[in-house]
Amino acid sequence: MAGPPLLEIAALTVQRDRRRLLTDVSLNVPPGSAHLLVGPNGAGKSTLFAAVLGLIEFSGRIRFHWRASGRIGYLPQSFVVDRTLPLTVGEFLALSRQRRPVCVGIGRAQRRCTAALLASVGLAGFERRPLGALSGGEQQRVLLANAIDPVPELLLLDEPASGLDDTAVRQFEQVLVELKRAHGTGVLMVSHDLGQVRRLADQVTLLDRSVRRSGTPAAVLAGDLAASLAGGVEYAT
Repeated sequence: MAGPPLLEIAALTVQRDRRRLLTDVSLNVPPGSAHLLVGPNGAGKSTLFAAVLGLIEFSGRIRFHWRASGRIGYLPQSFVVDRTLPLTVGEFLALSRQRRPVCVGIGRAQRRCTAALLASVGLAGFERRPLGALSGGEQQRVLLANAIDPVPELLLLDEPASGLDDTAVRQFEQVLVELKRAHGTGVLMVSHDLGQVRRLADQVTLLDRSVRRSGTPAAVLAGDLAASLAGGVEYAT
């Protein structure tokens, strides 16, 4: 899509206790594109997300060029659910989507929306399941559903496919493709699955506290680099 990127990061540097976590990082995410981050453990990928979300101090520039809502969807790498929490999946998804408290019931329109949303991530019929009783992969899909409704302009995904089986991964990837195609959502995503990177990415950045390579998947994952990353190196921060 023509026009400025949704997210523009320039010369981003993050320092904590005299230790550089990121140095001079620059990248952008155009509308309707997926920019995937790869790199070794501790490379600073989650730190980059924290800076974009305004959770930590940094130097450099982070600029958003919104076209409409200015909404950011975010799926963290991990989300600990208290398994004794008396909250259903439907109630969790309704918490920020209706004015009245969920303890007095969920409105009809919200129930229809929740049913469609869960079906889109492969969890049809899960509305009344206790959130704390779900498996890790099922919780991850609920969090994805939460992140994509209302439809975000920019979607930040930190290892979103962890804990998902092959079928769920393909459903998740289809959701991203549809968001990009139908809504022009820009995606910034961390992944350790090189096959997934090749399937989804328009641009790839190899990050190791600074930008080591950036470009198309074919250019960044060429030759020895792809072999080394695929050879048992875990690089999710």
